[in-house]
Amino acid sequence: MKSIQSRLFLMLLIFIILPYFLTVFFIYGYTKKLVEQHELEVSHNQMEKASNELEQYFADLVGLPYVTYRNPDLFRIFEDGFQDSIYFNPIAVKNSIETFYLMRGEIRQIRFYIDKSKESFTVYNAMVSTRKSQPDLVKEDSIKKLYHSHSKYLIEPPHPIENYNDAAIVPESDNTIVLTIHHKVMDVLSNKFLGVITLDIDLNAYAHLCNSLVQNDEESVLLVDTENRVMYASNRDLIGKPVPSNLLKSINNSGVKKGKEIILSKTLSGPLRQWKLVKITPEQVLFHDVRQTAYTNILVGIGVGLLGLLMIGIISYMITRPIKLLSRKVQSIEAGNMDVPFHDNGQDEIGHLEKHIKEMMNRINLHIAREYKLEIENRNNQLRALKSQVNPHFLFNALQTIGAIALRSNSPKVYGLVTSLSKMMRYSIRANQWVLVREEVDYIKTYLSLQVERFGNELNYTIHLNETILERTIPSMTLQPLVENFFKHCYEEGFYDAQLSIYGEIQGEILYLVVENNRSSMTPEELQTLRNNIYTKPSEGSYSMEHIGLKNIHDRLVLNYGIKAGLEIDTNQGQGFIVRLMIPVESKFASNELEII
Repeated sequence: MKSIQSRLFLMLLIFIILPYFLTVFFIYGYTKKLVEQHELEVSHNQMEKASNELEQYFADLVGLPYVTYRNPDLFRIFEDGFQDSIYFNPIAVKNSIETFYLMRGEIRQIRFYIDKSKESFTVYNAMVSTRKSQPDLVKEDSIKKLYHSHSKYLIEPPHPIENYNDAAIVPESDNTIVLTIHHKVMDVLSNKFLGVITLDIDLNAYAHLCNSLVQNDEESVLLVDTENRVMYASNRDLIGKPVPSNLLKSINNSGVKKGKEIILSKTLSGPLRQWKLVKITPEQVLFHDVRQTAYTNILVGIGVGLLGLLMIGIISYMITRPIKLLSRKVQSIEAGNMDVPFHDNGQDEIGHLEKHIKEMMNRINLHIAREYKLEIENRNNQLRALKSQVNPHFLFNALQTIGAIALRSNSPKVYGLVTSLSKMMRYSIRANQWVLVREEVDYIKTYLSLQVERFGNELNYTIHLNETILERTIPSMTLQPLVENFFKHCYEEGFYDAQLSIYGEIQGEILYLVVENNRSSMTPEELQTLRNNIYTKPSEGSYSMEHIGLKNIHDRLVLNYGIKAGLEIDTNQGQGFIVRLMIPVESKFASNELEII
């Protein structure tokens, strides 16, 4: 039994500490959800802005080579080559090229490839290299891909800057990581391929646009192209490499929460069509402030709980101490000490209780002597009553004695009948137990042997049950009432030629046991009334006592096996009566360890 002190502690836990911490967790979860929604909304807005700026930035870079079409001196080189152009002005061309290079500060290197002369030259740090013959340039993978595509440009992943013409103007110490844009130069009128302008772009310019999404060092951002290559990443080791497989699936879904990270992705358009801008925010960063507030509340709650425990301890000790003393006195009385001293001078509830207990003990002591004598007399009377009861074993032994006398008197038939009756009485005692179908059948055969002697006629019956069915367990006295009904409604009504059949089979998960006769029957109206009575709940309505046995069997089957079990009745087209029992083969109720309901 729990003490009052432990109950007070339990009440403190249930009504103060537990609600407090539940409130803290609820507020934490609600705040966490709001923070997440706010952060997602802010991130979406930031990504929308960064996406627009990236699209505009690359649109400017991709459109930069179109300046060539507006520069007659530079464009004639692509049309006629250096040697064949009658308008070739080296100084004007050099100025045009240097001006083109200086248009964007992030341009690290430009390569001009002239398809007519199969030559190329580069511009680095506003210095023009010498021309170099490169007849196989269009066979390079990126140039070949651009040449055969309908697109005007192609963007390569970031890579270390390359000295295209092995020109002296590019120092070997320059290992800058650049993004390369190849632009195809075409004749507008004839759509003839004239050459390629290659731009090497420093990553810092568009890296600044991507990094505008990052608010702290633990967040990261990626720019991924259509071939799932990293065009930029906060982690420099990923730049120019394929996207890690563990991120690829999440990137394809916007606002995916993966483990302890929140991953947002935005599909770009324009020159970066189908590229994805990805922002990865660790959950611990997003909910840092929320967690700090929750931890503070939890610490405050622990402090309040400890103070409450101390307060409850002091109060409970002052309240429960006299109760514990009184409880020990009561336990002493339970142990047989009837002279426990009580202090009845207290003015509180405990004092009044001790006073009443003391008065009660005085009255009890006054009645003990008289009650003790009466109890002894009652015990003697009960013993005499028990001795006068007939023990069932005495009755069985008496029947065996009668059977032995019948044998000595050369009356084996009488001995057989007495033995059958003894077996039936022993079996009927097991009315609340589980039995094998074989035992129920043996009991029925014994019952039928006695009925043959009663009616003096040849009894027509058949029992067909295979070994599998005979080894199944069922509640005792399940089939016997149906056999008894056979004699009540057939033999006692004069149908001495009636045939009794008992058989069974297992179909699927159901065991079917059937008892039928070919004589006694009933009208369809009587059959329907009987069915209504059988399937009525025990607490509903009233029904005829004539067929109470059928209803009891049905109710027992349902209670022991569940709703799949039960009893069905039918007539053989008005020429007999059929009772079919349905018992689930595999049922948690069908166990010899359970008590019959």
